[in-house]
Amino acid sequence: MSRLRLTRRTFLRSAGLTAAAVVVPAVARGAPAGRDRPDIVVIMADDMGYSDIGCYGGEISTPNIDSIAASGLRFTQYHSENMCAPTRASLLTGLYHNRGFGKNTVTVAEVLGRAGYSTCMSGKWHVAGARRDQTPPKRGFKRFFGTLSGCGSFFAPKFLNRDEKNAEHEWKDKNFYYTDAISDNAAGYVKETPKDTPLFLHVAYTAAHWPLHADPEDIARYKGKYSMGWDELRNRRLARMKKLSVVPENVKLSPRNPEVPAWADAENKPWQERRMEVYAAQIEAMDRGIGRIVKALESSGRLDNTVLMFTIDNGGCHVEFSPKRTGAWLNKTTRDGKPLKVGNLPEVMPGPEDTWQSYGYGWANASNTPFRMYKQFDHQGGVLLPMIVQWPKVIKTGGAMTDQVCHVIDITPTALDLAGCEYPKTFNGAEILPVDGKSMAPIFHGKKRKGHDVLYWRFAHGRAVRRGKWKLVAEGRNGRWELYDMQADPVELNDLASDKPEIVNELSGLWRAWSGSKRGGKKPRRKRADKK
Repeated sequence: MSRLRLTRRTFLRSAGLTAAAVVVPAVARGAPAGRDRPDIVVIMADDMGYSDIGCYGGEISTPNIDSIAASGLRFTQYHSENMCAPTRASLLTGLYHNRGFGKNTVTVAEVLGRAGYSTCMSGKWHVAGARRDQTPPKRGFKRFFGTLSGCGSFFAPKFLNRDEKNAEHEWKDKNFYYTDAISDNAAGYVKETPKDTPLFLHVAYTAAHWPLHADPEDIARYKGKYSMGWDELRNRRLARMKKLSVVPENVKLSPRNPEVPAWADAENKPWQERRMEVYAAQIEAMDRGIGRIVKALESSGRLDNTVLMFTIDNGGCHVEFSPKRTGAWLNKTTRDGKPLKVGNLPEVMPGPEDTWQSYGYGWANASNTPFRMYKQFDHQGGVLLPMIVQWPKVIKTGGAMTDQVCHVIDITPTALDLAGCEYPKTFNGAEILPVDGKSMAPIFHGKKRKGHDVLYWRFAHGRAVRRGKWKLVAEGRNGRWELYDMQADPVELNDLASDKPEIVNELSGLWRAWSGSKRGGKKPRRKRADKK
């Protein structure tokens, strides 16, 4: 494995954990067979940045995720798509999202279900426009609790389903909080699965997607923690990231977004701080729930042979929520009939059920430390995310890292590889598109895998192609191509497009052929003196 670093003891000390806080069960070599096939749990968070969780440099309390990392393996070059829906489609099929999600595709749950796995999902679906013929039970999940749409209230989420039935009555309980419900149902599926049946469980949180909703006690724990503001938060996070070696020592911060003032000049500071306090509280609640899922695996005797993956669907979201914005997922009132206060209104403190806000540019910039851009863009701030894998029976170098380049399209072929299944050429009488992803399983065994020759992106405000150390990326369909050497410049600060037009032409040609687009973006402009 390339660039395995940081002993378990050093990792625990750097992340603020003690050896007693993490139990690493005995491990063994060899590929699984028969009922020894591993249980597979894929956990995906929503709209968070590379630096948010503790084991990647964040100050937010994530002891359960950090414990998984301390006994597992962290990836420093794992990529997603730049928005929720395409990432989730690619996770489920192993295909680039633009190849569709219909009869010519097969999901990981459909294949594993036929191979004898109990297939369960808890959380956000957000695939295929929430079509009723493409719901989780229709695409291979034998048990499902969650929402079909992309977001919603954490206290009263619309389109909540249990299996094939509407379950919105469940949130009429005053103690309902969607993050907790996702965690508790996932843990319940673990406990309900017969011991002689292998389990595939997909846990898809909506935390920390807007709206900013959290329990008052969780919010209170972060009171004053962000009074230093987004500039100093980025500096502190970067220092911790370097200490943990999740970024190279010579990495520099990207410039503050021009839409964001220096913290010293920011207005409405108590409200600004509160936005980040609620965001952090959402993540802490998710982490507690992950702890309950891990405990369920342990108590059921499954943890030792469970491959547990934790990742995020895309980078931190910069969107400033407008008071005029509407959507089918937006409630008309609270559960007790109060009107909502919608939008990023500085006179309204976020957190309660009757508010609907987002944390905006400044804090999203901090979440994505040290990278540029956000969700919806294919620069690293939008698509470079944590990936943590724990498999106690096999992964023996707890706290280690790998810089092998991976992508969300690799999750399905990895799961099928671990289960001893082949990606089918036909399914239910239909010819299936060949898989785009490659198994990450060799990396779990400490090996160098044959990775992707080229990776591609195209969605929302982004376009990109990466081959080796070179990444070509643009903002929007007609944006100018930018070229970066990702080994020397992982933060994408030094655009080399005007210096290396031959590489721009070659990579843009590959991208056009892949995307089917005749548009190649504008030719690179001559480098400006202020372009660093």
